[in-house]
Amino acid sequence: MKIVLMGAPGCGKGTQSPYVQERYGLCHLSTGDMLREAVTRKTVNGLLAKDAMNAGKLVSDDIVFGIVKDSIKNPECRYGYILDGFPRTLKQAQLMDEAGEKVDKVIEFSAPDEVILQRTSGRWIHKASGRTYHEVFRPPQSPGKDDVTGEELYQRKDDRRDVCEKRLEIYKNETRPLAEYFSKLGVYTMINADRTVDEVRKNIAALLDPIAVATGLK
Repeated sequence: MKIVLMGAPGCGKGTQSPYVQERYGLCHLSTGDMLREAVTRKTVNGLLAKDAMNAGKLVSDDIVFGIVKDSIKNPECRYGYILDGFPRTLKQAQLMDEAGEKVDKVIEFSAPDEVILQRTSGRWIHKASGRTYHEVFRPPQSPGKDDVTGEELYQRKDDRRDVCEKRLEIYKNETRPLAEYFSKLGVYTMINADRTVDEVRKNIAALLDPIAVATGLK
């Protein structure tokens, strides 16, 4: 069974991926992990990716797909895989199709922009200890101060709201052509991710259980 999970940062994909992995015996492949492993192992595609990054260039779609192809050959992927963060572009999706990697289901996790931004922005950190706070979900007792030491908290650039807004907009622009592409193939479904973990989980199982039965995984 071959599954693609799509969703903006903070949509809940990371929470649900281990459940999908365990329920169907699939391997979980995230683009970042695959890229780091290929570079560490000095595979052909890993070396090409490292050269591109060292030169300050984006890693091309062909190289990224080469790394994905290498990864899905691993023994732990014998029953199928969950792709997380790939494909990121229309060309990457087309390369998969041309290589015969037919996806069984693409699930996009959807939540209102404000929910996504609330989850992804507003984190503050105490440098010395690593203690983390969130403006909404775990606010410090005194704004901008560590609960234990009273020292100033700092915010990473990636946790600022304006940066999170830009990342969300980039995600939307990248995803729109992919949603259209996979819809035409009849494998795309968008689910409401602004619900409890269990509710989202039941939705996912309802979508994937029939495929698992058809492929002999259940």
